[in-house]
Amino acid sequence: MADEITQDGDGGDEDGAGSGGHAIRTFPFPVDLSLGGVGLQIGPLGTGRTWHAGAPLHRVHRIDFHVVMLFAAGPVRHMVDFTEYEAAAGDVLWIRPGQVHRFSRAHEYRGTVLTMQPGFLPRATVEATGLYRYDLPPLLHPDTAGRVALEAALAQLRREYEDTETLPLSLHTAVLRHSLTAFLLRLAHLAASSAEADRQQADTTFTLFRDAVEQGFTTNHSVSAYADALGYSRRTLVRAVRAATGQTPKGFIDRRVVLEAKRLLAHTELPIGRVGVAVGFPDAANFSKFFHLHTGQTPVAFRAELR
Repeated sequence: MADEITQDGDGGDEDGAGSGGHAIRTFPFPVDLSLGGVGLQIGPLGTGRTWHAGAPLHRVHRIDFHVVMLFAAGPVRHMVDFTEYEAAAGDVLWIRPGQVHRFSRAHEYRGTVLTMQPGFLPRATVEATGLYRYDLPPLLHPDTAGRVALEAALAQLRREYEDTETLPLSLHTAVLRHSLTAFLLRLAHLAASSAEADRQQADTTFTLFRDAVEQGFTTNHSVSAYADALGYSRRTLVRAVRAATGQTPKGFIDRRVVLEAKRLLAHTELPIGRVGVAVGFPDAANFSKFFHLHTGQTPVAFRAELR
């Protein structure tokens, strides 16, 4: 799906002109805030941070870049894709491009935050570090040894990032890529080592299904259609998806549809019927029944609760 942007009264986004507030606002990577204009930014967590001038982070929003927060204090509650996560000191929160999230007004953020622009690292590194493993949980709990190693790698990366005088820009950027790769490999190992991550390790069949759903869930909700398109029997697809996620293929598709519907209801002014159309329900009544079945709320009630 292509990134969508909007004007929301607080954002003042010139790129959303003409959208009428009918699509989710996506904040771009804040290149102007990074030293030397590189596709990377690292610094202290705290008050006063922003992705874009005039954009309040306590509002629900979507980003098109990676964010990694290593907390030095806690607890901190942070919403990612409508799930509240509570982070303690030493925990890591990894938010990926396209995910909707919201900073908490009620908690003080302390630690280090790393932001990275997609395309900053080569493809081989992206694959090795699982940068786009949306099936993995955002919140990670390293043990003491893992936390110390992550903190050391992040501190080294920050020193390289802030040293803009020693090397010419091309070499400076190359060193940053190597240091970032070292940090992300440790982070990826932590994610893959967690019990939930192990359960969610996807085989090829599930990976292909997951990718197909991500591309087609707005129009295709049929398990048989996905199975036919991928060249698998329905039974094979059921086994693969259940082994990777504990869900049925239909349950996996429905959860993705519900998530997108929640995003649109929370952060756009689209009429309920148009939200339904956007996630594959031409009939507004059918959409409302589907949403209520899976959330226990009507679309109207869900939107009102967040406003």
